[in-house]
Amino acid sequence: MQTIGAFDAKNQLSALLDMVARGEEVLITRHGKPVAKLVSPDFKPDRSRAIAAAERLRELSEGLTLGEGLTGKQLIEEGRR
Repeated sequence: MQTIGAFDAKNQLSALLDMVARGEEVLITRHGKPVAKLVSPDFKPDRSRAIAAAERLRELSEGLTLGEGLTGKQLIEEGRR
């Protein structure tokens, strides 16, 4: 993925659009921090990877407690009081 600053992106927009048309992605930054990404309008995120990652996180968090043996749900309830 190409990374480019906002100022340069403004000056090179046509070339960046050509890159995106060829299937590349372009990350635009401002002061070194990402602010936008140029992708093809046909871009489809891989839902299966996202679902697998969420399931893996769920598996890793099973049995974990926060603080003094409290579960996440208990902490949320405590914060509502």
